[in-house]
Amino acid sequence: MSKKFTIATVAAVALLATACSQGSATKGTTTEAGGKVTLRYFTFSAAPDHVKDLDTIEKAFEKANPNVDVVVETAPFDQYFTKLQTSIAGGTAPDTFELNYENFVTYAGAGSLLDLATVAGDGDTSVYAQESLKAFKHDGKQYALPASFSTVVLFYNKDLFDKAGVAPPTADWTWADEQAAAAKLTDKKKGVFGDFQPVQFFEFYKTLKQAGGEFLSADGKKSAFDSPQGVKAATWLVSKVGKTMPTEAEIGGTADYDTNLFKSGKLAMWHNGIWQFAGMKDVPFGWDVVVEPGDSAKASAVFHNAVAASSNTKHGKEAWAWARFLSASDTAATTRIQSSWELPPVSDQQVLSGYLKDPKPANRQAVFDSLESIALPPVIKRQQEMQDAVTKELGEAAAGRKSVQDALKAAAAEVDALLG
Repeated sequence: MSKKFTIATVAAVALLATACSQGSATKGTTTEAGGKVTLRYFTFSAAPDHVKDLDTIEKAFEKANPNVDVVVETAPFDQYFTKLQTSIAGGTAPDTFELNYENFVTYAGAGSLLDLATVAGDGDTSVYAQESLKAFKHDGKQYALPASFSTVVLFYNKDLFDKAGVAPPTADWTWADEQAAAAKLTDKKKGVFGDFQPVQFFEFYKTLKQAGGEFLSADGKKSAFDSPQGVKAATWLVSKVGKTMPTEAEIGGTADYDTNLFKSGKLAMWHNGIWQFAGMKDVPFGWDVVVEPGDSAKASAVFHNAVAASSNTKHGKEAWAWARFLSASDTAATTRIQSSWELPPVSDQQVLSGYLKDPKPANRQAVFDSLESIALPPVIKRQQEMQDAVTKELGEAAAGRKSVQDALKAAAAEVDALLG
């Protein structure tokens, strides 16, 4: 691993957590029976590939804390925060739950989170990379504990590249290189696509950085993405649709369409996160990853998850103990490393070095190399509304209902209204 870019460096810019997970959330209240505390935990990142890994951590915690029974509830990321917000508003919030950085800022500011320092006692936090720990403080209070981080890289199907006689991606690739390769690798008659990069907010702010642009003005009071660089970034995303990647109609709202397309051997290149590694272990073809191509600059997205507790939980001390164990215990760190379930934000560099020993994918160094150029996400109070507004307008452009320029102009107007 690069000595220059340690976990502390990553933690200093704690970012989004996106995961494509499935499952269901159940309602109910925390109960006690026979002297045992039932503690509810709501998560988006465990399902579908890491439910067993979470179960391993849960059982180890319950063995060490026999008075606590953890009940896990899951939901897909695209439904998770709607369900969480509904449960909080309805007074049925889980005791503990997972948050990404942007939503952490919103929930902490709304008073929905428990100040963990009030229930931690003499709980040790030295195991965490300290910059990571600070990232989940709000107004000087520790409202969540950092649990994991991950990056986005470019996956590629080595077999498809070999069959087409196309040289595989390298860390030096630009958008032009990716575009040229994707065109050669696309064979619609066989249902093979050269590229897949979602046309949405999360990809746009990153490609905007790659194009040399900024999402917000320097003072954060106005949108800045309706610019020549923004047009270039949005055009890069939209131009793939219907040519080297499927259209919205072809995808048809199918969940995990891109994941299944890659697993079936029908997708040559795929922009996605390292949380996908575990699900690709047994695919019947060779694959690897590289740092994502850039344009005028390199820029990679880094996502960061944390564990928080509801301000209304009746079991604050148990919530702290579970959050601490899930985020920083030896069991949790080892389980994450061995299963490729993102990476633990711990201060022990030796723990992270074991990540590189796994042979699939071979180029795991790309995970750490991607940290050399990080695209920071814009964060505002009305975060979800901003993300939805940008994604909606980009979708209009991708579907051909608006020009890229008009879509960005409309999105900028909506974001400015949210900022105002």
